[in-house]
Amino acid sequence: MDAYRINGMTIEENLLALAKAGNKPFTQRLNPGVEHVLGIRVPDLRRLAAQIARDDWQAYLATAGTHYMEERMLHGMVLGCVRVADVEEYLGLVARFVPLINSWSVCDTFDFSGKQRFVDRHKERVWQFLERWMGSDREYEIRFGVVMAMGHYVDAEYLERVLAWCDRCAAHEGYYVKMAVAWALSVCYVRFPAETLRYLVGCGLDDFTYNMTLQKIVESRRVPEADKAVIRAMRRKAASPASL
Repeated sequence: MDAYRINGMTIEENLLALAKAGNKPFTQRLNPGVEHVLGIRVPDLRRLAAQIARDDWQAYLATAGTHYMEERMLHGMVLGCVRVADVEEYLGLVARFVPLINSWSVCDTFDFSGKQRFVDRHKERVWQFLERWMGSDREYEIRFGVVMAMGHYVDAEYLERVLAWCDRCAAHEGYYVKMAVAWALSVCYVRFPAETLRYLVGCGLDDFTYNMTLQKIVESRRVPEADKAVIRAMRRKAASPASL
């Protein structure tokens, strides 16, 4: 199959052109251990993704590469722009993307096309889709599920399920899973402080994830100072995240 072209260039040629205005050393520091980083600025990637979504995006997906980290990011961003009427067809496209995630940058720059409106129209079906990934044994697949759950399901209806999955996912040894869980739990606390506090008192989190959760809560500008004093006092002594 011929390579997909836009702006008169292949995707690789487009990316290499955008990389000239990027910051490769900075991006590499943010993604330690990730190979083939170009350092393209995220807004530039999003503009290219939106352009592809208005073009023959099916042809793009059929030939999308994975050599550069930014190729994977672009793949996810295009899926965040395309319009697919059938929910199962769309989730099938996303399901083919998730195993390609190889960094927190690829994971966290994705969102569903239509964002919260899409999720609200298919809420239980999308939740079941996310449970599939949170139940994986692969670090970035779990992170994908946790980050998407944090972004779309921290509400009164799904809070208990989000908390339960965070507790379960934190058992994975992956650093980027534990950081996602801590981030998600801090968002839960901001929106539902009493319920999340009850969870934290009796949770099964390992010390690192637990203390990192407390740290992220304390760092939030949306948490009152009186609450932060309570949270600081809950820190376990055995773990080693940065001081609260």
